[in-house]
Amino acid sequence: MQALRSLAFNILFFGWTALLLLATCPFAAFMSGHRMRRLAAFWMRVTHALLRHVVGLDHEIVGRERLPEGPVLFASKHQSSWETMIFHVIRPDTVIGLKDELRRIPIFGWYLLLGGNIRIDRAGAAQALRSLVTGAKEAAAQGCSILIFPEGTRRAPGAAPAYKPGVAALYRALDLPCVPVALNSGLFWGRRSFIKKPGRITLELLEPIPPGLDRRGFMQELELRIETASDRLLAEARDRAAASGSDLHPVADGAPPQP
Repeated sequence: MQALRSLAFNILFFGWTALLLLATCPFAAFMSGHRMRRLAAFWMRVTHALLRHVVGLDHEIVGRERLPEGPVLFASKHQSSWETMIFHVIRPDTVIGLKDELRRIPIFGWYLLLGGNIRIDRAGAAQALRSLVTGAKEAAAQGCSILIFPEGTRRAPGAAPAYKPGVAALYRALDLPCVPVALNSGLFWGRRSFIKKPGRITLELLEPIPPGLDRRGFMQELELRIETASDRLLAEARDRAAASGSDLHPVADGAPPQP
């Protein structure tokens, strides 16, 4: 049954996305980056409504009161595609560095660039980092927050952390508060998994790390906060599932979907 609900969501999701892109395409080139990001927030809210009503997957955002005014650097745990579609709901004027594969998606990649997201030059690792920092500085100067996934790619719930140095370079260059973000999305929407499970994803905005720490101190503090809170959120979700008789073991990478 859950496989059918997941299939129905995928059909509706891609249909909704295509409809919105085609309906706004004639006007997109004339829209400001701010308006494009507001459009992205609208797209995300409808997507989450589809998840809630079709899959039975809801979410909660904890710690909004900790979010400082003005631009911040969001440093988020990354377990699922889900968290790529939530930060504009939290703070619409948020930008992210774009992978090449995202920029090359017809129409959608163009919209991402129109939204002011950061084009990363991947001619080499050093050049990629420089372009990310330069783009992030320009975005922050325009009042935008910046989102980065410090591990660079999705990792399974409970996997050993693998934080990359890019987040420290941004932290030092931007001189902004860094908001660590913990979550448990991978229990419900696993990486490379077709199945999306019912339940409630929790995303927690943690206490901001003020600017000014040295690189080592920042990286240690960031990893400690994110990993401690994410492990707690995983345990809480599994406890709730066990109490209700549900199964929250994530689907293994590459495993076929089970009904």
